[in-house]
Amino acid sequence: MRDFNEIFAQPGAEVSIIPVMQGEGLPKVDVSELPDSLPILALRNAVLFPGSIYPITIGREKSLRLIEDAEKHNLFLGAVPQNDLSVEDPKIGDLYTHGTVARVMKTLEMPDGTVTAILQGIRRFRLDQIVEYEPYMLGRVSYLDDTMEGAEPTKLKVISDSLKDKALTIMKMGAFAPKETQAALRSIDDFEFLVNFIATTIEVENYMDKVELLGFDNIPARAMRLLSCLDTQIELLKIKQDINAKVKTEIDQQQREYYLNNQLKTIQEELGMDEMEDFDRFRARAEEKLWSPAVQEIFEKEMAKLERYNPSSPDYSIQYNYIQFMLDLPWGQISEDNLDLKNAQKVLDEDHFGLDKVKERIIEYLAVLKLKGDMKSPILCLYGPPGVGKTSLGKSIARALGRKYVRIALGGTHDESEIRGHRKTYVGALPGRILNGINRAGTSNPVIVLDEIDKISSDFKGDPSSALLEALDPEQNTAFHDNYLDIDYDLSNVLFITTANSTSTIQPALKDRMEMINVSGYLAEEKVEIAKNYLLPKQIKEHGLDKSQLKIDKTTLNEIVDKYTHESGVRGLEKQIAKIARVTAKKIALEEEHPVSIKKEHLKEYLGLPTNFHDLQKGNEAPGVVTGLAWTEMGGEILFVESSVSKGKGALTMTGNLGDVMKESATIAYQYIKAHPEMTGLSYEEFSEKDIHVHVPEGAVPKDGPSAGITMVSSMVSAFRAQKIKSGIAMTGEMTLRGRVLPVGGIKEKILAAKRSGVHTIVISEENRKDVEDIQEIYVKGLDFHYVKNIDDVISFIF
Repeated sequence: MRDFNEIFAQPGAEVSIIPVMQGEGLPKVDVSELPDSLPILALRNAVLFPGSIYPITIGREKSLRLIEDAEKHNLFLGAVPQNDLSVEDPKIGDLYTHGTVARVMKTLEMPDGTVTAILQGIRRFRLDQIVEYEPYMLGRVSYLDDTMEGAEPTKLKVISDSLKDKALTIMKMGAFAPKETQAALRSIDDFEFLVNFIATTIEVENYMDKVELLGFDNIPARAMRLLSCLDTQIELLKIKQDINAKVKTEIDQQQREYYLNNQLKTIQEELGMDEMEDFDRFRARAEEKLWSPAVQEIFEKEMAKLERYNPSSPDYSIQYNYIQFMLDLPWGQISEDNLDLKNAQKVLDEDHFGLDKVKERIIEYLAVLKLKGDMKSPILCLYGPPGVGKTSLGKSIARALGRKYVRIALGGTHDESEIRGHRKTYVGALPGRILNGINRAGTSNPVIVLDEIDKISSDFKGDPSSALLEALDPEQNTAFHDNYLDIDYDLSNVLFITTANSTSTIQPALKDRMEMINVSGYLAEEKVEIAKNYLLPKQIKEHGLDKSQLKIDKTTLNEIVDKYTHESGVRGLEKQIAKIARVTAKKIALEEEHPVSIKKEHLKEYLGLPTNFHDLQKGNEAPGVVTGLAWTEMGGEILFVESSVSKGKGALTMTGNLGDVMKESATIAYQYIKAHPEMTGLSYEEFSEKDIHVHVPEGAVPKDGPSAGITMVSSMVSAFRAQKIKSGIAMTGEMTLRGRVLPVGGIKEKILAAKRSGVHTIVISEENRKDVEDIQEIYVKGLDFHYVKNIDDVISFIF
C-alpha cells in the first residue's frame, strides 16, 4: 500500500484516509466482548470496513479527545460515515445509520503538527441513538452479522476474479497504487476480506457509494454492488484519459505552430518579408500628429516594443491595437467654432422653445470665446423633470457651435473602468468611454453630453462618479489620464453638458464642479407653443403626411395638454399628437373621410376618453375648506385642506396619507392657534373643549412638504370661526411657530395649477415676490398676488 506520507485530504475534510493491508482474514471478536454503547467518531469522505487498517488524520477537538481516551484505556470506538460533509459538529441526523467497530492501534504525530491515528475495523453495527454529545458522542448500537447466503463456490470464484480484474484495471488507469498492492490483491483468497479490501482501496467518484456498501449484510450482494461501482469508475477514468489525450494533442499542436512561426519569421527576415509595411504606415501617421515631444517619445518606445514581438504572439495584437488607437485619437485637432452669435441664437430657438437661461449661458460662452480667442469650456449640468428637452438641447448646442456631438449614457454605470478604461495588459482591454467618444468625434473639442449623471451607481468595481471628478474639473482635465492610453490627454476644449432628473443623488464634489442650471417644467401655454411649432410638424413629417392633411388649432392642443397629459415635459404630448397622426394616416390610406383640422370634438374618436382630470377650485364654499397649491414632479397641482370641529378635549386628528413634514406643519398650525385663541373668536377654555380633524382629500395619494403651512392655519381658523373664506383664493407658504410666513419653491408650476383651476387670487410669501416677477407677463396675466409676511396678514386678508 501507499506510504503514510501520501495521506491525502479533501479541502475542508475532517479525516484523511489511506487503507493499509496487514495480513489476511478478519479479526475475530465475540459480541459478548463488545459494549452496548460506543464512543462515536464521525468520518468525513471515508468509510471503514471490517478487517481494514486505516491511518486517519484527526482535525476536530472532540475527535482528538476520543482518540486519546480510546488509546489510553484500550477502548473500542464506533467509526460512522458523515452524511453532510460540511457540518462541523454533527448530530444523529448528520450520521449514516451503519458504522464499524474499530480499535486504535497507534497514534502518530506527523511532521506538520497534525495527529494521525491508525484504526483497525472489527465488526459492523447499526447506530440506534446518541445518548451523549459531550465530551464526545456516545451512541447506543446493535451489532450486525455478515452472512454468506447464496454463496455457491463457483459463483464466488467468478465474482472474485471479476473483482480482482476490475480493481487491477482501475489501479493501472489511475496510477495510484504501487505494484506491491497489486501483487497483494492477486494473492487474497478469503472472499469477505477481498470485498472489504477492494471497497477500502479503490477510490470512487461518489463517496456515498462506499457508504451504501457498508449497509449490506449479505457479502455476495455487497460484492455485486461493488462490481457496479467499479464499472462506473472504469468508465469515468476512460473519459478522463480521453480528455487528457485531447489536451496533450492540442498542446503539441500549439508547440508545433510556435516552432513553425519562428521558422517562418526567420525566412521572412531573410527575404525582407516582415511587418515593415505596417510599421512605416504607423510612423508616417505619427509625423502628421500635433502631439508633444513627450508623447512622440512614448510612441517611439511603444513602436520599438511592437517590432520586437512575434506576430503570432498574443502580445503583438494587444500592442498593435494600442498603437492604432493612439494614432486614431485627434491630438490637437480642433474644429473651428461658429462664432456668429445671432446664428447661434437662431439655431437654439429653432430647436427649443423657452429654456432662456441655458441659451443665455451658451451665448455668453461664445461671446467671450469670440473676444478672447481661447477659453476653457464650461461644464454645465441641466437638471429637471423628464421630457423637458435636456438631452436634445446638447445636440442643439453642438449644431449652434458647429461642433461634433457625442452622447454618453451613464444610467446604470457602476464600473470605474467605463470612464477610465482598463489597463492594456488585460485581455480584452478597452479605453474609457470619454476617450472613445473623442475618437469617434475625430476632434478634441466636441460637445459631450453625459446623460443621466444622477443614475450612476458604485460597487466593488469602483465609483464612476469619482472617476468623473478629474474629467469634469476645468483645472485638472488638461491632463486627463485614461488607464488604457496611459498618457495624459487634454479635455479642456471639450464642452461637457451633463443631465439629471434629481441633484440629490449626485456626489457633492461632482456637483461642485458643474454649473447647475434648472430646466423646469413647461407651462400649459408653453406646451401649446412647443406642440404647434415643433412637435406637430415633426410628427406630420415622420408619418408621411402633408401640412395640408393635418392641422390642429391652439384650442385643441390646449385640450390635449389639459385632458390627455399629466407631466412636466412634452413626451406624453408628443405621443398623443403621434397617435392623431397615425389615425389620420390610416384614414387617408383607407380612403376614408377625415377632418383636415382636428377640433376638440374629434379628440374622443382619435384619442379616446380623457385620461387626466384637474380639480377645479370649488370656491371655498364651506367653512374649514381652503385651497392650497402643491408642486409635484409632474407639475403643479391644487389640493384642498378640510377641517371640522367637534366637542372634545382639544385633540388634533390628521388624515389623508400625510408625510412627516406635512404632519409637522399641521401640528405647528394647531399650536400657533392654541397660543393665540383670540384669532378664532374663542376663549382658551372654549378652545380646549373642542377637537379638530384636518383632512386632505385623495387619501390614496401620498402627500408631503412644508408649503401647506399657511393653508392648514387658514383651514383651522375658518372651522373654529364657522366662517368661510373669500372665494377664488389659493395659497402656498411655510409658517414658523412664531407666525412668520416663509418662501417656498415651484412657484412657476403652482401658478400654472392655479390658472388651470380657476383661481384668481394667490396668497404667497413676500420673499417669493422675486420669483413671480421673474415669470413672463403672459403667464401671470389674470392673477392677483397678495404678498404676506406673517400669519396675521393671511387671516386678515382671507376673511
